[in-house]
Amino acid sequence: MVVLLFATLDTKGVEAAFVRDRLRELGVETRLVDCGTLQPPAVAPDVSREAVLAAAGTTLEAVRSKDDRAHAVQAAARGARALALDLHARGELGGVLGLGGSAGTTIGTEAMRALPIGVPKLMVSTLASGNVRSYIGDKDIVMLNSVVDVLGINRVSRRVLSQAAHAMAGMVRFARLATATHDKPIVAATMFGVTTPCVQRAKEVLEAAGCEVLVFHATGTGGQAMESLVRDGLVQGVLDLTTTELADELFGGVLSAGPERMSAAARAGVPTVASVGATDMVNFLALDTVPAPFRARKLHRHNDHVTLMRTTPEENHALGREIARKLVASRGPARLFFPLRGVSALDCAGKPFDDPAARAALLAGLHSSSPAISITELDLHINDAPFAERCARELLALMGLASTTD
Repeated sequence: MVVLLFATLDTKGVEAAFVRDRLRELGVETRLVDCGTLQPPAVAPDVSREAVLAAAGTTLEAVRSKDDRAHAVQAAARGARALALDLHARGELGGVLGLGGSAGTTIGTEAMRALPIGVPKLMVSTLASGNVRSYIGDKDIVMLNSVVDVLGINRVSRRVLSQAAHAMAGMVRFARLATATHDKPIVAATMFGVTTPCVQRAKEVLEAAGCEVLVFHATGTGGQAMESLVRDGLVQGVLDLTTTELADELFGGVLSAGPERMSAAARAGVPTVASVGATDMVNFLALDTVPAPFRARKLHRHNDHVTLMRTTPEENHALGREIARKLVASRGPARLFFPLRGVSALDCAGKPFDDPAARAALLAGLHSSSPAISITELDLHINDAPFAERCARELLALMGLASTTD
C-alpha cells in the first residue's frame, strides 16, 4: 500500500522530502508527488508535475501560458484528485498526506475529499488553526497545524513534520488491521445536544434489534456527512430526528448543511423516519457575532461560543413546508413523527424557547404539503422515551426488521 505525499516541490521540496524520508524509515512506501507549476522542483519527485497535470487533462505549458496562479492551483488539485482515485480504485492506496499553505492545502484536500471515509488523510497546513470547513467538507481529514510556515527544517518544523509522518504511518498500519466486516444493517441518525435523550433511547432500541447506528451531530458538516454516506449506498435506514440544519439553511444560521439536506435518502429510496428536532433554533457563534437584524430577537446564550435564536411562527411554517417538500420526494417509505409538547430541551414548559404558537405553525406547514406526507402526532415531548421508542420501532418496520421491545 502506497502513501501519496502531495506538495508543491518548487516551494516545499525540502520539507516534503523530509517527510518522505521519515515515512520510508518507518517502513511506509511513499510516492512524492510534485504539484508545483512555477519554478523547477527543489527535489526529485516520484510523480512529476507533468504527470499530475496530465491527470487533470492539461499540460504544464498550457497552465503556464495562463499566467494565473489560481488556475494553476485548480489544475493541480484536479490532477491530485485523479491520481488518488486511480490508485484507490486499483486497491493500492494506503493514505494521502499533504503539506502546504493555502495552495498546498487546496490541492491536498481536493484529493482527500474525493476518497471514501476510512482512507487515512492528513493535511499539514498553515491554515489548520482557522476555519477549515471548506477544506474538510464531510470527510475524515486530519488537519495538523504547522505552527511555523512550511519553509525550512528547524527545531519546530522538524517536530511537527515528524509527527505528521508518524501519524500517517500509524493510520496506515491501523487501516490494515481494521478490516473486519459484518452484515448488521446500518442506520444513520441525527442528534443535537438538545435532542440527545431521544436519540440515545432510539439507538438502544435499534441496536437491540440488530442494527448498527451511526449518529451524526447536526452541525452542518454532520448532516453533510450523513448525506454522503447515504449517497454511497452504505445506509439501510435513516432516523432523521434532528432536522435543525434546515432552519440554519433557511434563516441564515452558521450550521447549515446546505440545500441538499434530507435529499439523499429520498432519492435513494432509503426507509426514513423523520422528526422536527431542534427546529426551534437557529445557530450563531458568540453573542457579539449575531447579525444586527437578529439582535432584537429571542436569543439564548448556550455557552461562550454558541448563541441560539428562537424561530418565529412564520419561520416555523416555512420550515414545516420545506421538510414536507423533502419527504414528499422520497422514492422509498418515509414517515414523520411530531412531538406536540416540544421539539428540543429548550422547547418545553418553563424553558426559554417554549412556544406553542410556533409549534402549531410548524405542524401546519408540514400538513400543507401536496401530496400529503405521513405525519403521526404524539402528545409527547421529543425527549420522552416513548416518543423515541415509537420512532425507532416504525423505522424497524419500514426496514422489515422486528423490534425486540414490543
